[in-house]
Amino acid sequence: MNRISPPLPLRERIDRLRLIRSENIGPVSFRQLLNRYGAATTALDALPDLARRGGRRKALRIATVANAEQEMEAVVALGGRHIFIGEPDYPLPLAQISDAPPALSLLGRSDMLAKPTIGIVGARNASTNGKRFAEALARTLAKGGIVVASGLARGIDAAAHTGALAGDTVAVVAGGADVIYPKENTTLYESIREHGAILSEMPPGTEPTARHFPNRNRIISGLSLGVVVVEAALRSGSLITAQQAGEQGREVFAVPGFPLDPRARGTNDLIRNGATLIESADDILESIHSGSDSGLFEPPETTFRGACADETETTELATARHRLLECLGYAPVTVDALVRDAYLSPATVWLVLLELEIAGRIERRPGNQVVLVEP
Repeated sequence: MNRISPPLPLRERIDRLRLIRSENIGPVSFRQLLNRYGAATTALDALPDLARRGGRRKALRIATVANAEQEMEAVVALGGRHIFIGEPDYPLPLAQISDAPPALSLLGRSDMLAKPTIGIVGARNASTNGKRFAEALARTLAKGGIVVASGLARGIDAAAHTGALAGDTVAVVAGGADVIYPKENTTLYESIREHGAILSEMPPGTEPTARHFPNRNRIISGLSLGVVVVEAALRSGSLITAQQAGEQGREVFAVPGFPLDPRARGTNDLIRNGATLIESADDILESIHSGSDSGLFEPPETTFRGACADETETTELATARHRLLECLGYAPVTVDALVRDAYLSPATVWLVLLELEIAGRIERRPGNQVVLVEP
């Protein structure tokens, strides 16, 4: 069995925060860099050369020690702290997803992050009955020792948090941990901060934008044994959370709704495609107890060994870059497809994609996909 690493030394914590806050570094590239170089300090030193090899001409913005210390001090001033992947109180289920946040800002209690969690999400313009059901469902789960995670949005999210305040609830926010969105949930935010936990992967003060919400959703599902969708239209963001939950190996639950209500189209479609239909908290509890040996609470491998290969430029790497750039386009493609179509080893593909990402020439998308960025 893997062991949980001890708390990181202060210098490594600072450097890991610098690394994830540097330009073009995301959760996947962060993990690749640490796997390659072993320590954040070494990875930071390697960034300029990796960016150059990926085709970048201008200097890469690398976060400074002062930047990282300032962010840490800001979180402490809010009464919170940072939790880094691999540290003892980082949530184990979340650590197992491929794009787990390298650093989380936590306001409130950390003890509940070690407890079984269920995500509850749904429509912002939820019906009265939908909100009542979500609140009652969350209350029953919380009284049964289950932590309820949601996104602090209006509608179903707010109802779920309200019900779960009878026990434990975690609000995952899209912006900084100190940014309340929407403002109408200010009182609820303060109650969760006092009695539960607020989590964010963004620096304090970050105002949420549209691209932040899918990233927040993957944290909700990653924390959870399963995700319940109460109401959702066919193009709802809640369905993205359900999709991410399925890709992460989590259970997907859906509450059936009246066929003529547009807010039931998404949930009914989930059931049609294999989601578990639920009518009460007992349905969820029965399902998660029957799957209690899923291994989500087994410590994942979070020790970065630094198996760094020779960084010397080779003809083989230059050829691989050319071949991969031919295969890439402005529509997302999976990394597995690139390995197959480019006739390259997975290790070579991952290295070249890392260089291209740091250079700002590609972006990563959910489902292990990458896409070219327009110049």
